[in-house]
Amino acid sequence: MQLNFDKVLDKKNVMWYIINVNFNVGTRDLKDLTFFIGLGCFWTKAKNILGNYYVSFTRIYIGYEFFVTEGFMRKDLLGLEGLSREEIEEILVMGDLGINATTAIIEDLKRKVKEEKIKEPSECKQLLIDSIKQQMDVGETAYEFENRKSVVLVIGVNGVGKTTSVGKLAGKLKDQGKKVVLAAADTFRAAAGEQLTEWANRARVDIISAQEGSDPASVVYDAVQAAKARQADVLLCDTAGRLHNKKNLMAELGKINRVIEREYPEAFRETLVVLDGTTGQNALAQAKEFSEVADITGIILTKLDGTAKGGIAVAIHSELGIPVKYIGVGESIDDLQKFDADQFVDALFNIAD
Repeated sequence: MQLNFDKVLDKKNVMWYIINVNFNVGTRDLKDLTFFIGLGCFWTKAKNILGNYYVSFTRIYIGYEFFVTEGFMRKDLLGLEGLSREEIEEILVMGDLGINATTAIIEDLKRKVKEEKIKEPSECKQLLIDSIKQQMDVGETAYEFENRKSVVLVIGVNGVGKTTSVGKLAGKLKDQGKKVVLAAADTFRAAAGEQLTEWANRARVDIISAQEGSDPASVVYDAVQAAKARQADVLLCDTAGRLHNKKNLMAELGKINRVIEREYPEAFRETLVVLDGTTGQNALAQAKEFSEVADITGIILTKLDGTAKGGIAVAIHSELGIPVKYIGVGESIDDLQKFDADQFVDALFNIAD
């Protein structure tokens, strides 16, 4: 009989069964036995130890700290009885945080548990939640562009809700008493201009557009002139996002940026990338791609009104240092909200108000 352990921790009860049945190992001897297995013995040594029952695997770390068996309470690597590292990992990974962010968070948690001499699992969980909230807090300066003469570039791939987010943000700023101008600079996607015009009408703001296929930089140029002439507070630019052609995207964004720097140097600059909250780790990949061609200052995370777990926001912040500034929670013009770290993390951990 051969057992292949791709993920040893997921098979911990089976391993205990094999050890217990074939060797009649008591719990007091388990620490010594698993210590030697945990050193990384490969299948040849495992076969010698287990006889006809052998395990083939490439990486083993079965430690005394890592599993619970009948009549045996594990003391896990966090140093707490009754709360395991893998339980916390499961919560975070299943919440779309990803492996890298999860590992970083747990290592930080281990350090804090040791420093603060925490013994109770409930205190450890609360420490975890508080740490993520602190990490995700965007601070008061995150929305500085709302109170200054600003130009906001909004980028993102087709289908993530980019143009819709521009329209909603325009409505939000309009409700704050700001004078807003929209630039329909996504001239490559069919009907993008018509879609943004509809949102401009709903938000009751001005829009500058051009024919489909026009030079996006020329549209931004006209919009800058209009924004200055009309004393607009914020110019929102809907731009094309084509990750399948990074070279052209970089050239297009570079040209737009040069126009803004030349024609409106005094404007405060903001660049927001729109990501679909339902796409998990793919959203992280998109954020990485866009961060290579633009100086991204914030994220709009959309479609959080359905099954999206939203933990990808934590992963992006952890790996790229880019904060989430707005979240989309519905289809109406009022369904774009400023990011609230406390509410977001509580929802991630299913904590009721």
